[in-house]
Formats: sequence, structure tokens, C-alpha cells
Amino acid sequence: MIFVTGLGKPEGPVLLPDASWALVEMDPQRGCITHIDANGKTRRVIAKTGRPNGLAIDRNGILWVAESVNPPSLLRVTMDGKAEVVMTECNGEPFLFPNDLCFGPDGALYMTDSGFSAKKWMTFSPEQKRNTKTDGRIYRIEVKKKIIEKLDSAIPFANGIAFGPDGNLYVSATRSGMIYCYRCKAARLGQREDFASVLNPEMGDAYRGPDGMAFDENGNLYVAVVWQGDVTVIDPDGKTIRRIPLAGKGPTNVAFGPPGSKKIYVTEQSVGQFEVHDVGADGMPLFN
Repeated sequence: MIFVTGLGKPEGPVLLPDASWALVEMDPQRGCITHIDANGKTRRVIAKTGRPNGLAIDRNGILWVAESVNPPSLLRVTMDGKAEVVMTECNGEPFLFPNDLCFGPDGALYMTDSGFSAKKWMTFSPEQKRNTKTDGRIYRIEVKKKIIEKLDSAIPFANGIAFGPDGNLYVSATRSGMIYCYRCKAARLGQREDFASVLNPEMGDAYRGPDGMAFDENGNLYVAVVWQGDVTVIDPDGKTIRRIPLAGKGPTNVAFGPPGSKKIYVTEQSVGQFEVHDVGADGMPLFN
């Protein structure tokens, strides 16, 4: 089912406490965070920031935004549209392409940076994207203290990020097609490990890769695979168990609907839609 149409390259869906939604519209003509009511009937612009990419909401109802170009930064945005730049660098190293966000069980905010200028990346052909080296990074941020730490780098276009029910951190890498796992022990992350590839072998060498993702209550991981046109479902052992086809080829992120709905909501940039699919499971509760 199509929930909302007419969006400008949507990404980063976040379910709000009243069952309404916030998401971003990355299209340069929009460049905003948008609020959509629970029925998908009305919408309003919360704030225009440039090219917002990822969103996360904290326990106080504040939106945290990975802004990719204006300048590349982490933003704090209230629902009434007040936006402030929280940080633009990590210990003197500027952000390049802040992409996605999630809160961890430790209360910290975790952010991916795809590791290449977003402005340049958007002008590249699929072949250029395939062959361009990217210094993808993961950051851990204590938002109240404004303390930031780089946890990993040299990831081939770090993108989606989520904590699993096992307490481990999972990160997607669009250029490699892989989901990586970082085992978490005593509040410290282990080394990067291959968890699963989401690439459909039937598509040959067509450029595509994992983007945003979310876990269900059973520990299965739902991954929006951009330019593959599906949400690929991975079980806790890293095996593909399902591919959910979408209306377009450019899914960017996935989030679960309200508890009891057993639905996923998927942003799709190539046709500018927000889709809904029955999946028979609710989402794992998010940290905030």
C-alpha cells in the first residue's frame, strides 16, 4: 500500500509517540524535515536544513538530524522547527557525509558518515560510485556533553545503522553490499565482522547496496536495498529469508509502524513515496 506520495527523495522515517511520522526530503528543491499525520493525509515542514539524511528521536521528543551538506553536521531540531548545529567535526576532522543515526543501549547517539563529499557523490554515475573509494566512518556521540569518538573508518560507504536485540551494532556499507556487525561487550565495540550480504545475485553486477534498516521483535533485520528495489530480510544467522519488492528501485530506509500493526513503512526516493507492507511482526523497541 502507498501511504504518502509526492515526496522529494524521502529518507529517515521516524515513528513519533502519537503514531504520526517525521521523515526527511533530500531533494534540493525541498531539503527539509517533514511531519506527516498518522493517517498520511496531512503534512507540514518542520524545518528546512539543506539536505537532511538521517533522523533519530530521543526520549524528550527532540529530533537529531544527520545533515549532509549545509554544512555536513549533526543538528538538534525541535518539533516546532528550532534547529541548531551541535557539531561539524570529530577532534578536528570535519564530517564529510553524515548519513544515518540511532541511539544505543548506553544512551549515546551513533552516527554513520559515508566518507565522501555528499555534493560530489550526488553528481556521480553508478559506475563512478562503484569505483570511488570512500572513508566511511562510525561515530559515538554523547549529546549532552558534546563528546564525540570515532569508532571505525575506511568503511565502503557507511550508511544504515541499528542496534540488534543481541546488543551488537550493525552497519550497512552500500558499496560492498555488506551488513557489518560490531560485537558490543562492556560498552565497547569489537572489530568489524561480515554479517550478511543483501545483494540479489540475479541482478548481476548492477550497482546497488544496503541503505537504512530496522530489526523486528524476532531479531530479523529488514534492509532497504537501494537500486535493488526491495527490502531484504536477514535472519539472526545472517541468511536471507525474504525479499519484499517495492514500487520503485530506490528504497532508502525502513521503520516499523505502531506496536500491534505488524507493518513496515519504507521511504522510496525514485518515485517519492512512503510505502506500507504487512510483515507479520512488530519492530524491536528502539533505544532513545
